[in-house]
Amino acid sequence: MDLVTILTVLNPMDAQLARSRLEAAGFHPFVTSETAALSIEGYALAAGGIRVQVPDTEAAEAKEFLNAPPAPAE
Repeated sequence: MDLVTILTVLNPMDAQLARSRLEAAGFHPFVTSETAALSIEGYALAAGGIRVQVPDTEAAEAKEFLNAPPAPAE
């Protein structure tokens, strides 16, 4: 199984939010390089960012899911 990066962020909370959304939608995400980012008093220092990855078979669908506008609340 090959992993594909579908999102790169500097904030660990953004990466975990994306992971949670993807898992709730039935995808199989992985968060990598989380220790590559460091936040000091609101400033993010990062070397390459934090990557959210999914298996290559899910990449196109997962990226489309993350980029879609949120569904309206009922």
